[in-house]
Amino acid sequence: MKCWKLICHIDDIPPLGSRLIKNKGPDIALFRNAENEVFAMHDKCPHKGGPLSEGIVHGRSVTCPLHGMNIRLDDGQAIAPDTGHTPCTEIKLAEEH
Repeated sequence: MKCWKLICHIDDIPPLGSRLIKNKGPDIALFRNAENEVFAMHDKCPHKGGPLSEGIVHGRSVTCPLHGMNIRLDDGQAIAPDTGHTPCTEIKLAEEH
């Protein structure tokens, strides 16, 4: 069984924006799209290591602010013609009681 850690409330992530989580390992970027879906991945673009948390969220993708590489939020794959992958992190959205 997984041990989940409470990070933030969904409203702490702006719609079409992100929130950066600093930790002992790689920094994790949390993204929220217009449909209130939330995604988590390493905060490094596979191209040159740009901060994806500073990118533009559109649909289910984020565009790196450095060189415009587009990354799918659901699996971390670059969108053609770009190539590369950013590791994703599993998340769980919990209902408040």
